[in-house]
Amino acid sequence: MAVSLPMEANPETMNKYLQRLGVSNKWRMVDVMGLEGDPLKWVPRPVLAVILLFPLSEHYERHRSQQENELQIKPQQPPKDVFHLKQVLSNVCGTIALVHSVANNINTIDLEDGILKDYLKSASGLDAAAKGALLENSTHIFRAYEEVLNSANNPANEDSEPVNNHFITFIHKNGNLYELDGRKSIPINHGPTTPETLLDDSAKICLEFIAREPDNIGFNVVALVPAQ
Repeated sequence: MAVSLPMEANPETMNKYLQRLGVSNKWRMVDVMGLEGDPLKWVPRPVLAVILLFPLSEHYERHRSQQENELQIKPQQPPKDVFHLKQVLSNVCGTIALVHSVANNINTIDLEDGILKDYLKSASGLDAAAKGALLENSTHIFRAYEEVLNSANNPANEDSEPVNNHFITFIHKNGNLYELDGRKSIPINHGPTTPETLLDDSAKICLEFIAREPDNIGFNVVALVPAQ
């Protein structure tokens, strides 16, 4: 079983990790400095994925339970062409968010041969639970992150995010905005979007998360965009 350190919620660390996983340096994570107005315009386009970091809380758990109950009442088939995996280990949501970001844009990102490409090939055709179990045992993927943290220029220290935070990913697929959360049974369809409006539409959902936590400031948003 693989053991992972909590993900750091900063683009520099994420970018080093992505490159170790085989993602071309043509793509990078950047901070989204605000969720309304001009800060959204400052983000380079096209945006391939948006990642939200937020605090795990009773508000989140209640909302998640409500969504799961609604899905039981009105079952939905998960979209076959959306790559979604279930979280097994407690500290791997950051890695899962990055995997979701890359795996659902594999036709756009030049993914080099290596550990992530091998994982995605092995995960092809598996359901979300099996994808999660496979990731759990993908020691090389988690070791790559530990190597980033332990590198001379980026030592692992108290700056690591506490484990009571959680990462989720938003992507565009076939005209819809999907929320990919490893703690949820299927992707959540938030309605229509386009590649051009993915960031703006994701920002609206992020604001809903923030509105449910009026006394908490532990939110951060990053986006996968072209390197400039």
